[in-house]
Amino acid sequence: MAKTNELFSEKDIISYKIAHIIKRDGRIVSFDKDKITDSIFCAAVEVGGADKELADSLANKVVSMINQIYPQDATPSVEEIQDLTERILVQNGHFSTAKAYILYRDEHRRIREGKDEKITVQDNIPYKTIWKLFTWNVDNSCDTAKKLNQQIKENTIKNLIKNAENVYDKEIEKVAKKISNNKSKIRLIIVAGPSSSGKTTTTIKIGEALEKEKISFITLNLDNYFRNLAEHPKDAYGDYDFETPEALDLPLINQHLYDLLEGKSIKMPHYDFKTGKRSIDKKEFKLEPNQILLIDSLHGLYDELTKSIPNSMKFKFYIEAICQIRDNEGEFVRWSDLRMLRRMVRDSWHRGYNPTQTVGHWHYVRRSEMKYIVPFINKADYIFNGALPYEFPIYKNILIKQFPEIIKFFENDPKRLDAYIRAKRVYKLLSEFEDLDNTLIPKNSLLREFIGGSTYKY
Repeated sequence: MAKTNELFSEKDIISYKIAHIIKRDGRIVSFDKDKITDSIFCAAVEVGGADKELADSLANKVVSMINQIYPQDATPSVEEIQDLTERILVQNGHFSTAKAYILYRDEHRRIREGKDEKITVQDNIPYKTIWKLFTWNVDNSCDTAKKLNQQIKENTIKNLIKNAENVYDKEIEKVAKKISNNKSKIRLIIVAGPSSSGKTTTTIKIGEALEKEKISFITLNLDNYFRNLAEHPKDAYGDYDFETPEALDLPLINQHLYDLLEGKSIKMPHYDFKTGKRSIDKKEFKLEPNQILLIDSLHGLYDELTKSIPNSMKFKFYIEAICQIRDNEGEFVRWSDLRMLRRMVRDSWHRGYNPTQTVGHWHYVRRSEMKYIVPFINKADYIFNGALPYEFPIYKNILIKQFPEIIKFFENDPKRLDAYIRAKRVYKLLSEFEDLDNTLIPKNSLLREFIGGSTYKY
């Protein structure tokens, strides 16, 4: 964007005449000037711009025009605000940015229309599953941040924790029964799901349930098959994209799986997440003829991961943090935001990553999910919810003080705009919740996989 003469001075911005806007679905939400700034900056970055202060100045001009056009306490629509934003960009000579902004609006319109056509599915999760979980949250007064906060204030949160943990355990039992009913065919159980969905704890708990069903099994941790971190290319910030299936030694995995099901012994490697290095031939492993092999993997549904094993021998279990909580503006919380918070906490104590690194790395996570995980969810034999309704108050207690610094770190770097917007969104979300002491969380809870203090060893 090129700087031009200003139509309005900064002195014109004394106060906002509007406090709320109307969204496309009819909801009335708080007016937030920063969203105008972010949208202008996003469009500018698309055409090579990098001036965040200029984007904010242009957003101020939009507010000045709003103050001129609308009376006090008016409630314009989001489309009207966007029309004014386009007008300011054009009037100030930012034609390329205006064009990118128009294209951005059109793309989001088409996305919304697509969602209307496919309202039964979100990230390939069946609508029936989502609706069932939402109904449970409504029935248990935890479908909104406001209701959850009320439970914390009234100290009824203990009952919610107990009920939610019981639902999770009962689902584990259902899975074990389903496997038991087909144990004559199944040789390989795959627990798949995106990053920080709760695969590890769920795999352990499935193992416990299988033991109750008198089913013999052994667990193989595919995380040990990561290639050395140094083998992956670095980006401009020294970060690695180790979220793709190719980050794993797929040929070795397939060879070992095949050998195990043939009754042969293997020597399994060991991967150290803190050093980013793999040691080979660390542990001898063998599967007995009457045993089932149980694995968990980010890319468990990806065909190339287990192509050496016939599909008839596999049971594919998919877990996602299907969070059904709405924020104070009525928006459903993004599942990926919940999982990012989980990973921020876990990686800080378990893998040597600080939370800022996790936020900056998350675009790799989400990109890989959309390419290698979401398209294959329809191949799962069972879809499972790994979200617990009381997680956000826990993460607020742990992380909220770090977010201002995280936001500041990414604020003025146009190449890290995604991380900046993500950090601001999640910071605002956490700010809506009351604090919750993690001593209320059971020691065997899935949540302990991320916050620590579990009875299980990870």
